[in-house]
Amino acid sequence: MHRTLSVASSPVRDLLALTSRPEVISFAGGLPAPELFDLDGVRAAYDVALRDRSVLQYAPTEGNAALRDLVSERLTARGLPTSDVLITTGSQQALALVATAMLGPGAVVAVEEPTYLAALQCFRMTGARIVPVESDADGLVPSSLRSVVAAEKPDLLYLVPTFANPTGRTLSAARRVEIAEIAAAHDLWIVEDDPYGELRYRGSAVPPLASISDRTVYLGSFSKIGAPGMRLGWLRAPADLLRTLTIVKQAADLHTSTVDQAAAAVYLADNDLDAHVTRLCAEYGARRDAMLTALPTTTPAGTTWSDPDGGMFVWLRLPGDVDSAVLLKDALLHDVAFVPGAAFFATTPDHATLRLSFTTNTVQEIGEGMARLAKVLR
Repeated sequence: MHRTLSVASSPVRDLLALTSRPEVISFAGGLPAPELFDLDGVRAAYDVALRDRSVLQYAPTEGNAALRDLVSERLTARGLPTSDVLITTGSQQALALVATAMLGPGAVVAVEEPTYLAALQCFRMTGARIVPVESDADGLVPSSLRSVVAAEKPDLLYLVPTFANPTGRTLSAARRVEIAEIAAAHDLWIVEDDPYGELRYRGSAVPPLASISDRTVYLGSFSKIGAPGMRLGWLRAPADLLRTLTIVKQAADLHTSTVDQAAAAVYLADNDLDAHVTRLCAEYGARRDAMLTALPTTTPAGTTWSDPDGGMFVWLRLPGDVDSAVLLKDALLHDVAFVPGAAFFATTPDHATLRLSFTTNTVQEIGEGMARLAKVLR
């Protein structure tokens, strides 16, 4: 009970309540654009799925067999040969299952600094100790990982290597190879969280870490390319570990929603998801460009920011001794919001940082929101 009480609430979840007023332009939550959901395709998929009464019944923990096959085929086509996956209630549950199975009090988790704050929450719930690894514009720094491995002997390395949350950075191909070599040499498990990988707006895809390291647990999600309300994710792992994680999931919730899985299977079979992703990338790419174009006139001189090839986020660092959490209070008075960066740090926070998400708002809304933000930051 003590561990649970000591875990802080997510500032992003808390901000969603504060920014629910329609006049607020929010760059806070990493939310897909609702107007881009394929509502007709999803509605039709549910209609077909519900013709079979069995989709309202209990189901196997592993997940809908057709959906598992379709997800495996999709991963294989993207360069990650896959024979089976475990279907989870969003990729956040997949992360929780891994933490439950592989961590506990006294375990050590290495994370890129900064990193996804809900992962930090998840690891803290287990009582594990979190140690940071340095990152730069090319992602996790291998020399820093070597130092952390030597000093701390972590059980697990967690990272979002492609269009990272919160920074938007992508781990370079050369570094992926080096990190895989470090993992192999030190019996280190890697958790590769990849919810954004298909949302690429420029450049060529980088091979998943899981395609070069057999000590990798790969997490994926339908939330960013489909609809987050369906709460569907998947987990790919070596066969023995996948069986263990299936048992852990059985104890957690028996199985993910049967009807949602069935609808997703119908949707993937009857629709061209690649074409839908292409449409998302075109729109989100324009929104990213609008935000990046506005940043020089939005921020004070000396501000630095990431320039993501894809995903949902731009990461900023303001000059001087400022606290973005204090600035947020002023921003909300101007009906604009962002996420202060401190919560994304495992140890010593950098209060001058903040995260902006560009996917939820149109190009026109981004222009207006950045104009409001300029009144706060400049």
